[in-house]
Amino acid sequence: MTDKHEAHTFDSDILSDIQEIISTSKAQAIRSIDFQRVLMYWQIGQRIVVEEQDNQERAAYGIGLLKKLGEVLDSQYGGGFSERSLRLARQLYLTYPIRNALRSELNWLQYRLLIRINDPEKREYYALEAVNNHWTGRELERQINSLLYERLLMSADKESVLQVARKQRVPTDPREIIKDPMVLEFLGLSDQSAYHESQLETALINHLEAFMLELGNGFSFVARQKRIILEDEAFFIDLVFYNRLLRAHVIVEIKTRKLTHGDLGQLQMYVNYYDRVEKLADEQPTIGILLCTEKNDSLVKFALPETNRTILASKYEVILPSEERLLAEIAKVETRLAQERQKPSPDSVE
Repeated sequence: MTDKHEAHTFDSDILSDIQEIISTSKAQAIRSIDFQRVLMYWQIGQRIVVEEQDNQERAAYGIGLLKKLGEVLDSQYGGGFSERSLRLARQLYLTYPIRNALRSELNWLQYRLLIRINDPEKREYYALEAVNNHWTGRELERQINSLLYERLLMSADKESVLQVARKQRVPTDPREIIKDPMVLEFLGLSDQSAYHESQLETALINHLEAFMLELGNGFSFVARQKRIILEDEAFFIDLVFYNRLLRAHVIVEIKTRKLTHGDLGQLQMYVNYYDRVEKLADEQPTIGILLCTEKNDSLVKFALPETNRTILASKYEVILPSEERLLAEIAKVETRLAQERQKPSPDSVE
C-alpha cells in the first residue's frame, strides 16, 4: 500500500507555472502598493493647488500653508509628509494635471526624478524608457545623470528618438540606440590610462547587466574572446552581442588608447567575417563598435566608406563626467554636424 504521505510525482511544467504565477502576483501587488502611493501624493498635490488658487494671495499663502501642514502631518503620520514632501506632491500634480497620464508601472521615487525635468519631451522619453525597459529608480536616476537623452540626440534627431521610445517605429540605424560617448562609471575604475584592454574587458563582463544597459535597448550577450580562424591564423573578437531590435550581431572591440586606422581595419574585418559566415539570410548587417579613450572624427570619416552605417567609434568614460563637460561635448558635436549639413554637396557645385 502506498503511504499517503509519499511524495507525488508531477510534470515539472506545473511547478514552474505555479512559481511564475506566485512571482508575478507578488510583483503586481508590490507595484500596486507603489502606485497607490503615487496616487496619494497626486491627490494631495491637487488639493494643495486648489486651495492655493482659491486664495487671492497665493504666493505668500502657499509658503505658509505647506510649512504648517507639514508640521502637523509629519508629527501625526511620520516621515513622508514633511514640507518638502508636500512640495513634491504639489509639483507632481502641476507636472501631471491629468490623472490618467500617470503610469502605474512607475513608483514614487521614479516620479520624483521625472518631475525635476523641465523639458516635456525629455521627461516623456525617460518615463517611456523606464516603463519599456523595467528600469528601477536607481537605473532611471543613473540614465538621467549620465545624460542618456542628450547623448542619443548627438547621432539621431529628437523625433526619431521619441518615436522609438513610443514604439511607433523600430530603430533601423545603430546610431539611434548606441551612444557616444559611453559612460562606464559603474565599473568603479579610476580615471587613468594604465589599463590593459583585458582588464577593461573583464570589468565589463563582471558588470555585464550595467554595460548592456549603457549599450542600449535590446542587447543580449553572445560571446567573449570569440575565436575565428582565417586560413591557419586565429583571431579573437573582444565581445559579441546580439540586438533584437536591430536584428543584428554587434561586435565590440576595446582599445585603452586613441583609435588608429589599423583598429578600424581590424574591426571591419570582424564585421565582414560575421556578415559572410555567421549572419542568417533574414538578419541585418553586423554592427561594429570600437570603444576607445579618444577618437579622431576625421580619421573615422575618411577611413570608412561614405555609405558606412555599421562601423561606429565611441569614446568611453570610466568616471561619470560632470554635466557641464558632457553638455560641452554634445554642443561641439552638434556644431560640427550643423556645419557639415550647411556645406554644399559636390553635385550642387556648378
